[in-house]
Amino acid sequence: MQTIQKMFKHLHWANQRMLETLQNVETQYQQVRLFSHILNAEQVWATRLRGMDSSQLPIWSDSDIAYCAQLSKQNEESFEAVFAELTPSDLDNLITYTNSKGEEITLYIRDILIHVALHGQYHRGQINSRLRADGIEPVVTDYHIFAN
Repeated sequence: MQTIQKMFKHLHWANQRMLETLQNVETQYQQVRLFSHILNAEQVWATRLRGMDSSQLPIWSDSDIAYCAQLSKQNEESFEAVFAELTPSDLDNLITYTNSKGEEITLYIRDILIHVALHGQYHRGQINSRLRADGIEPVVTDYHIFAN
């Protein structure tokens, strides 16, 4: 449980670093779209973990950076609430939800949390590639920098 919680502290730290960079550079549409996708997906998963219907929440959207700032803070608070209610043994509980295609899926809470933590890192890498292509210094979001 402690490792997963630390992964989420890293996730929020990395999101904050990415947000600050995107707020302070001239960004392209695709960079903000990828960042909002990270945040939308986090919102969807937090909603599912709290036992609520996520079917009306977007996975992809045309959001602006102000919306991303708001959603990033909201997601951090949502996952803090999720972790406040979880016990270590809850990680082995199954959750059934309906995905965006209308399919019913069952996963362990542990696997959902690991997926969320890794999903954002993948897309932050994509954003960094686009920043570098635009001549902008990529955002350092490596875990070892966070842990130091």
